[in-house]
Amino acid sequence: MKFGIMVSAGPYTHQASDTAYYFTEAALKNGHEIVRVFFYHDGVNNGTSLGVPPQDDRNITTRWSALAEKYDLDMVLCVAAAQRRGLLDENEAKRAGKDVSNMAAGFNISGLGQLIDAGIQADRLLVFGD
Repeated sequence: MKFGIMVSAGPYTHQASDTAYYFTEAALKNGHEIVRVFFYHDGVNNGTSLGVPPQDDRNITTRWSALAEKYDLDMVLCVAAAQRRGLLDENEAKRAGKDVSNMAAGFNISGLGQLIDAGIQADRLLVFGD
């Protein structure tokens, strides 16, 4: 089965990001396809390279990055939501006149069209978060 995943909650605000991660990992391990993981609203905060959780806590961003690398997973941050929250890749940083990008490895930035495309390609689009 093909799944599209949308994550709309931040990494440490409640369980949605963890649940999305564990579902995505389990689906991939069981031979399912993940068309795309789209991070929307506060969910874009999963893609920051600047988060530093305590050493005894999980690092959700690192988990997502490792999963993307292992499975060649397409992970997209909504460009408008990301910009509002100060998350920029190199191109968006230049366009905004900023001198630094802060997007974690494995994440890309794009528009809502990518979410619509995931919904079209997938058999099911699952939403994690409010």
